[in-house]
Amino acid sequence: MLCSLLQDDMEAYQTQNRFLNSEIHQVTKIWRKVAEKEKALLMKCAYLQAKNCQVESKYLAGLRRLQEAMGVEAGECSELLRQLIQEALQWEASEASADSVVLSPISEYDEYGFLTVPNYEVEDLRLLAKIQVLEVHSHHLLAHEAVEQPLRERWAALGELAPSPEIKQLLRAGVPREHRPRVWKWLVRLRVQHLQGPGRYQELLSRGQACKHPAARQIELDLNRTFPSNKHFTYPASSFPDRLHRVLLAFSWQNPAIGYCQGLNRLAAIALLVLDEEESAFWCLVAIVETIMPADYYSKTLLASQVDQRVLQDLLSEKLPKLMAHLGQRRVDLSFITFNWLLVVFADSLISNILLQVWDAFLYEGTKVVFRYALAIFKYNEEEILKLQDGLEIYQYLRFFTKTICDSRKLMNIAFNDMNPFPKKQLRQLRMAHRERLEAELHELEQLKAKYLETRAAQGPAVPEGCTSEDEGEAEP
Repeated sequence: MLCSLLQDDMEAYQTQNRFLNSEIHQVTKIWRKVAEKEKALLMKCAYLQAKNCQVESKYLAGLRRLQEAMGVEAGECSELLRQLIQEALQWEASEASADSVVLSPISEYDEYGFLTVPNYEVEDLRLLAKIQVLEVHSHHLLAHEAVEQPLRERWAALGELAPSPEIKQLLRAGVPREHRPRVWKWLVRLRVQHLQGPGRYQELLSRGQACKHPAARQIELDLNRTFPSNKHFTYPASSFPDRLHRVLLAFSWQNPAIGYCQGLNRLAAIALLVLDEEESAFWCLVAIVETIMPADYYSKTLLASQVDQRVLQDLLSEKLPKLMAHLGQRRVDLSFITFNWLLVVFADSLISNILLQVWDAFLYEGTKVVFRYALAIFKYNEEEILKLQDGLEIYQYLRFFTKTICDSRKLMNIAFNDMNPFPKKQLRQLRMAHRERLEAELHELEQLKAKYLETRAAQGPAVPEGCTSEDEGEAEP
């Protein structure tokens, strides 16, 4: 009897279980359909928002062209145009109605603290900056599902990091923000593990407290010039300036041959923004200066930096002959623009998401990446530069044109595909040849200087008749 009852209960439970499993299966199917529909709607919203950014960007560009065409003419049309421009500059995504779908509004600062729309004094530049932000936002929205999400999944699936062709390609494509600190620490460790010792950073800080370094004054002066468009270095309550100060002082004791050179503040600041930890930022700076860049890159003579400018000129002539002919005819010296690019690895030039993608590859592959991207930047904007016919106009455009680059994928493809072949052997040979020439030129200049001083010393302090030298006292009354 009892067995029969238990068997009936078991059958009832089995029937109930089959029913519940069927219900769960149906609910799961419904949930999956809803999730897929939600994902499709989000993608559609992102696409529409991107298109909206593009439309607004084109509207602003149209206003700018109309402003240029009208010039300074007075009248109702001119006044209306000024009003439209002011309204366009003041409008922000946060002012959209509460009912509208805003998936990713344009914020005042980006994720690393840089102003998304630089506060230029000149209205025309502010308009250009707003256009740039809209273009960047549009590219980001369109690329999120197609490119960024699969890239995040690939990085998340990686276990222990080790040098490999796959890592090289992933670094070139850019490291997602949530993985970047871990990846950079690994890249830095690969380069400086032979220099690191327990307590080394604290030891250098203690040395700085015991004795003031000759470079301390210059470091303090440069702190206030470090990324004025980044809130982490401008807000009074921010800890970043003090931390950057300590990193630079520690480096000045780590490498007395250099001590401090203008530009190191920006390299260390980028490392600090990404890695957040002082000591990690310090070792990142050491990795760049002592293991990646050639010797004498940050010396008093900046010898290797000057060499690389000549190397870049050669590479530009080889890869972009039409552009270089155009610039040469108008006597445009690109080193006025590109010297800073190479010295601080584009820290002042590119918007942050593209800049850090460059650094991802740079920390792994070295200076060849910097040359690739320098060439790619000119290729990206070649058609626009070729339209300019006046040398002064070209210089004005070159001052800000790197900030107009918003498509990181396009720039990366130019750098690593269109610029091929790019053998390391060629780079080494160009550097050797230009270094020999530059050292010979500097030697010749030193000889001329010595000869001049020798001649002046032999002539004695000649004072024209009727004049008195500064060494003589005042004339008697």
